[in-house]
Parts: sequence; structure tokens; C-alpha cells
Amino acid sequence: MTALRSMLFVPADSDRKLAKAVDSRADALILDLEDSVADGRKPLARSLAAEFIAERKGQGGPALYVRINPLDTEWAIQDLAAVCLPGVAGIVLPKIHSVADITRLAYGLDALEARTGMAAGQAKIVAVATETPQAILNMHGYASGAPGLGRLAGLIWGAEDLSTAIGATSNREASGEYSPLYVLASALCLSASAAANVPAIDTLYADFKDERGLEDACRASRSRGFRGRIAIHPSQVDIINTSYSPSPQELVRAQRIVDAFANHPQAGALSIDGLMVDKPHLIQSLRTLGSNFGSQ
Repeated sequence: MTALRSMLFVPADSDRKLAKAVDSRADALILDLEDSVADGRKPLARSLAAEFIAERKGQGGPALYVRINPLDTEWAIQDLAAVCLPGVAGIVLPKIHSVADITRLAYGLDALEARTGMAAGQAKIVAVATETPQAILNMHGYASGAPGLGRLAGLIWGAEDLSTAIGATSNREASGEYSPLYVLASALCLSASAAANVPAIDTLYADFKDERGLEDACRASRSRGFRGRIAIHPSQVDIINTSYSPSPQELVRAQRIVDAFANHPQAGALSIDGLMVDKPHLIQSLRTLGSNFGSQ
């Protein structure tokens, strides 16, 4: 599966921005039909997104995802009918209420793939998991094995729309830190992603000119378990990719741990550099080595 360290949002109603985004080195582009597109321009965005997907098919570069409008809107079916075609990597589903929305979308993709000649299961789903109060209360559903979860490729923690949904004037405390509800939402996204065995993708970093702040936020995020981040400007992509990739030092240590256990298959714990390592360290080392496939 394609790495999702960086997912760059691109308003799909701008052919100029779509063309520019291809050179961004993002792991994935999110062609946006939702919040960044005014209601009157949604038909244009739909059309441009479909053309872009068709033109880019087989050319390599970033994986192409499309953020459709929420399933309970009049536009969602039109969005899916337009963009579910060969060349699309998947659908980003916003403002879900529970895993049932993922199941509902998955059934729709089954039919659309058959209609357009796509391979069954080709279109993956990345869900924005924490934008509604209902979603926060239903996060246990990702451990349920519900139909459609086989298409799930990642969960995004979204902080902005949740504020609107609950009527908050801000999602941050006076100190600048996220308020408790949003800290909880972030933690639940990590837990749900692990339960569903998919990567957790962190929320946007709004100040795209603050490179140091973005780097610090990404490194802290990776240490907590997030595997990637949304980008809202091409200038953020390289920082995000580097921050969510293992460093050379991490790779060396991970390989040493894997090699040590390979040489002592009966050992439950070993000493490396004076520190004890056991099975959890081995699992994390294998994960570190495996995550390196997305490095550029």
C-alpha cells in the first residue's frame, strides 16, 4: 500500500493548482470537492477532478484521492459517480458519524467499480474520523470488523469542523494547546487506527510559513503514533515526509535489534548497548524498517 506520510489538499476547481500539486513530492493528493469549493463551483470541481484522474492514470507520482462531500448531502452521489474511475486511489470521507458511513460508502464503491471496470476493492477509503460529536462517541466501531473496513487505508484526525459542530469558539486553550476534547479526539483516532490496523494521519498545521513549528509538531506527532499528516500547502510536503520517515540512526538501531533476535531465536529479551530489548522492541523495529519503503 502507498505510504501516506503527506496528503496534500488541492481545491479541485483550480486546474492551475492541480497541475502544480503533481510536482510537490506528496505521497498523495486530496482533490477536494468539499470545504475549499464554493457550492456554485462544485460541478466544475467534479469535472476537473475527473479529467485530472483520467489524465494522470498510469503516470506515477502521488496517489490520487478525492474528498467528496458528506454522505448526507445532495452532492455526494454526484461526486462519487464523477470520480470513481480507473486511476483514483481512493475516497476521503468527511464528517462521518460512525463506521456505518464507511460501510455505506464501501457498498457504493462496489457498484461503481463494477460499472467502470475497476478492480474490485481498488478504491480505498480514508475517513476523517473526528469531525462530529457522533463520531467521537462511536470510535469503538473500528474494532468491530464491520463490512467495508477492508477498504480502509487510514484515519485522519480533523480538529476544525468539530469546533463548529459543538459550538466552540476555539479548539485551543489560552496557552495555545488543544482543549481537552481535541486531545481526546486525537487519542481516540490513534486507538481506532491501531484497532483497524491502518495508519493514523494527523490534522493540518495551519501556519504554512512556520517551518520550524511544523517540523516540531510533526516529530511530536510521530512519537505519539501518527504515521503522516495533512498538508495544506506544497511547501509543507518535504518537511512532513522527512519528519514521518525513520532517520538513518533509527534504521540502523532497528536493524540491529532485528538481527539480534534473528541470531538468538529462542531469546525473550536481549541486551543491546547496555539496554534490555524484548518482543515489543522487535515489533517496533520491524515496523520502523517496514515504514522506510515510503522514503524519497
